[in-house]
Amino acid sequence: MAVLQLREAIRAAMVEEMERDAGVFLIGEEVAEYNGAYKVSEGMLDRFGADRVLDTPISESGFSGLGVGAAMAGLRPIVEFMTFNFSFVAFDQLVNNAAKIRYMSGGQFSMPIVFRGPNGAAGQLAATHNTAVESLYSYFPGLKVVAPSNPDDAKGLLKSAIRDDDPVIFLESESMYGLKGEVSDARDYMIPLGKARIAREGADVTIVAHQKSYWRAMEAADRLAEAGYDAEVVDPRTIRPLDIETIAASVKKTNRLVVVDESNPFASFSSEVACQIQERAFDWLDAPVMRVTAKDVPAPYAKNLIEYYMPRTEEIVAAAKQVLYAN
Repeated sequence: MAVLQLREAIRAAMVEEMERDAGVFLIGEEVAEYNGAYKVSEGMLDRFGADRVLDTPISESGFSGLGVGAAMAGLRPIVEFMTFNFSFVAFDQLVNNAAKIRYMSGGQFSMPIVFRGPNGAAGQLAATHNTAVESLYSYFPGLKVVAPSNPDDAKGLLKSAIRDDDPVIFLESESMYGLKGEVSDARDYMIPLGKARIAREGADVTIVAHQKSYWRAMEAADRLAEAGYDAEVVDPRTIRPLDIETIAASVKKTNRLVVVDESNPFASFSSEVACQIQERAFDWLDAPVMRVTAKDVPAPYAKNLIEYYMPRTEEIVAAAKQVLYAN
């Protein structure tokens, strides 16, 4: 095992896959000469050259379309967005081209492409830079959506995403790029897409949370333990395909569920989990499913307001106590 920052784990996955397969290349704004806006691609230009690490103009629709065409031609592009908020400029390329070409061509074309970059809130960046996009992109059949919460998962999941023959939306977090953790140094280390992780076992309440919210959920589980309640924390890792079986099995054990989600509440990831659990495990539920999400407004700029806007540990504790009838 090696201790790496999240940005280093992502870089390691890209480097290993580019060394393994000459068809893999990285494209995006400032990924080459500047070593990446968040230094994720540091040193990759020197290592692989300007033919495989390509700086682009500020034209998300243009370079996303280039990536889609390259994938259709048999290459495996990695397309970096400086923030996934900017992916909205390329929305047609992602949801009408990348997501649908394999289906509309009757399988004549594969679409082995990864769109990656920071997702969700990163402090005081105002409304147009703070959107969590996982529920939005998971809406479209044909797209796989991945949201790792730690460096080890980031490396193993990204390697799987690069080798996948379908388009993958790989969501990172700007505020987590410096997060350190142990990362497997096993040869060709991969984590399959669509498999959740039981991060903490418990018997009283299930808490489902991903990416930044996962760490708030773990803090909440510690506080609940101090109050005598045993929380189980499930990290879905992949939003689509969703490992609902693992979540349902946990709910059948604990009989209670809280879903933590950085998305705005309406039509969110947490809404989908709540719906699927009531379909699969209604008879095991001893309380309604509770959701803890971002507030239902555009993200504010002021520091005190953005902190209030995001899911907070105390809100998760309160939701868990509510389903435990412990308030």
